[in-house]
Amino acid sequence: MVKIDFYKDGSKKAISPVLFSDFAQKAAEEVAKAGQFTTRDGMVKLEKNKRTQIRKFYDEVVRLNGDVKNKANDWDTVLPFVNMLIAKTTYAYGRKLVTKEFLDLMNVCVAQIEKPEDLDVFCNFFEAFMGFYKQYE
Repeated sequence: MVKIDFYKDGSKKAISPVLFSDFAQKAAEEVAKAGQFTTRDGMVKLEKNKRTQIRKFYDEVVRLNGDVKNKANDWDTVLPFVNMLIAKTTYAYGRKLVTKEFLDLMNVCVAQIEKPEDLDVFCNFFEAFMGFYKQYE
C-alpha cells in the first residue's frame, strides 16, 4: 500500500503538497488494480472495489464531515462514527466486496484522524482518490 501521510510534518500544520495528487493517484491505481480480474476472452473487469461500493464509503465520509462543518453534531459525537468506518470496511472485505488494499487504505487514513481538520483533509483526499479511481477502474 502506498504510504499516505496527510501532513508534511508531525505538527499537522501543513498538508502534504502531493496528498491530493501523487498519493491519491497512486492509491487509486493500486486499489483499482487489486479489484480487477481478467476474463477468459482477455477483458479486464472489476470484480471487487467497484465504484458504487467505494462511493458508499466516500459518501459516508462526506456526510460525517458535513455534520462537523455544519455543527449538526459536535466532534465527540462524530469521531466514533469516523472510527466505525473501519468496521464497515472490514465487513465489506469479509463479504468480498472490497480488497485488502482498500481496507488498508481506510485503516491508514482513519488512523490519522484526531481532529475535525483531519477529517476535512481525509474528505478532500478521498475526493481526489475518487477522481483518479475512475481512470483506473
